[in-house]
Amino acid sequence: MELTGKIALITGATGGIGGAAARLLASRGAQVVASGRDPQRGASLVKEIAEAGGSARFVAADLIDPESLRHLAAAAGEVDILVNNAALFPVAATTEQEVAGFDEAFAANVRAPYLLTAALVPAMVAKGAGSIVNVSTMAASVGMPGLSTYSATKGAVEALTRTWAAEFSPAGVRVNTVSPGPTRTDMVISTMGEEGAAQVAGTTLLKRLAAPEEIAEVIAFLASDRSGFMTGATVAVDAGRTAI
Repeated sequence: MELTGKIALITGATGGIGGAAARLLASRGAQVVASGRDPQRGASLVKEIAEAGGSARFVAADLIDPESLRHLAAAAGEVDILVNNAALFPVAATTEQEVAGFDEAFAANVRAPYLLTAALVPAMVAKGAGSIVNVSTMAASVGMPGLSTYSATKGAVEALTRTWAAEFSPAGVRVNTVSPGPTRTDMVISTMGEEGAAQVAGTTLLKRLAAPEEIAEVIAFLASDRSGFMTGATVAVDAGRTAI
């Protein structure tokens, strides 16, 4: 299997895209370190992966808390793959966005991947190999009312991808971004509702929501050596929405 012998840390692994990525990378041989806030969901994910013949362990972490992030990085140890997936999804008009929610979103969506990457990338650089996959959103490229804070955080993540590629890729560490379109996850449905999610899906060329597994396939590709000549890229997985 293409990821045998690789250790992969995935944040937000108890959610839709993160969980799908954890299951897929484990099925391809990676030893998965799954992180999230809910130990019960984490235990369920680890059990599911183990029953399918994969290897996984769960480390609880609150990405808003820098001390919790330090614990996560220490518990993960040296990793070959880092998937910065966890994110908050605030929805509010700019004039109604509360400061606390704004700060929490930037802490979880920007500061957390920044600190995790800074903690884990030195070991990758020392080995001369590694893959960092950041998860963004099509809302970083398409103006969508109510997503000013969320899109701003993800725009920052895409900028970090380019900078990190410039910093780390000469040492063999590739850094890329996956930019999903509307995806059927609990977070999306609970925030936007079925009708709202369907409306956004209707703006894409394929006129449907993605399954989390479809986004996970692209994450797995970027994590693997099959994408060995890719770094600094943002890959749109949005049913053509940013192409039109």
